[in-house]
Amino acid sequence: MKTISSDSYAVHFNENAFKALNNHLKNADYSKIFILVDENTHNLCLPQFMAEIEGDYVYEIIEIEAGEIHKNLETCTQVWEAMSELDADRKSVMINLGGGVITDMGGFIASCFKRGIHFINVPTTLLSMVDASVGGKTGIDLGALKNQIGVINQPQMVLVVSQFLNTLEERQLQSGFAEMLKHGLIKEKKYWEELKLLSNFDAMDEFIYHSVLIKNEVVLQDPTEQNIRKILNFGHTLGHAIESYFLESSTHETLLHGEAIAIGMVMEAFLSKELTGLSEKELEDIKTTFLKRYKKVAFSEEDVQAILGLMKFDKKNSHGNINFVLLKAIGNPVIDIKIPNELYIKAFDYYKD
Repeated sequence: MKTISSDSYAVHFNENAFKALNNHLKNADYSKIFILVDENTHNLCLPQFMAEIEGDYVYEIIEIEAGEIHKNLETCTQVWEAMSELDADRKSVMINLGGGVITDMGGFIASCFKRGIHFINVPTTLLSMVDASVGGKTGIDLGALKNQIGVINQPQMVLVVSQFLNTLEERQLQSGFAEMLKHGLIKEKKYWEELKLLSNFDAMDEFIYHSVLIKNEVVLQDPTEQNIRKILNFGHTLGHAIESYFLESSTHETLLHGEAIAIGMVMEAFLSKELTGLSEKELEDIKTTFLKRYKKVAFSEEDVQAILGLMKFDKKNSHGNINFVLLKAIGNPVIDIKIPNELYIKAFDYYKD
């Protein structure tokens, strides 16, 4: 697979990934290499990763607890303190080996330590391969509120090695697949149609490559999300609020990111039919596709009101307005749409029916 180049870094795939990394490490003259992992990637991915590294370097492995619940400032502080104790300096590098939590948080940790050190993303989940590790968004959660603290800062490189997917359970793969389906909805109807036909995750390389290509193309046009990059947030205004609500709930099972975004995409497709011209046929196609893959979640009236209250924290909002990305048609998005209040409940009702 060909390397995908962005403005200041490149995404390398499979057999080319470790060649690129070894060449980079050989020439970069880093004083120390830090590898950020959680307990899962420490056990399942780190040995495989280290076996591919050539050269005699000084490594320090920093392990954090797995899960979105630990993607916070307290964890960052613990990592910064560990780096300081291990004599990290401005010529150190952070390699983030893990899923979206690791790449988001590791990029943020590296971007802030001593006003910024280099970092490299090695995504190990489908979600982080096609979404979180590409585009330079780094950050942490503020309480249960998703990605409220962070910076846009590009990695030195991203290494997408699909063999890491063999360590994942089906639910994690489905979570990442929701973001791939989103890429079809916002950019390319043909891709949406191809993804709908996939019955398993056995041969994903070409689809992963295509999703990274789509995301990179959007990011190149608008690196700091002033305009067109907002389309990548389709499904995320409601989806992030749902994810945050379930993350802090003591009575509901936590939803994975892709599971919450799938719900958000069904609801925001309904809003698209009401406001921006999405056809009834395409709306039903979207709903059927997601409900076939993702278990329907029940919402009480209290749940709905709490979720709607969380939407005011969405990062696309400005001047007190909640801004949505909607669809005119599959593959044709429109940004900065404001929603009449009465439609929110109707969107939840449409999902429930």
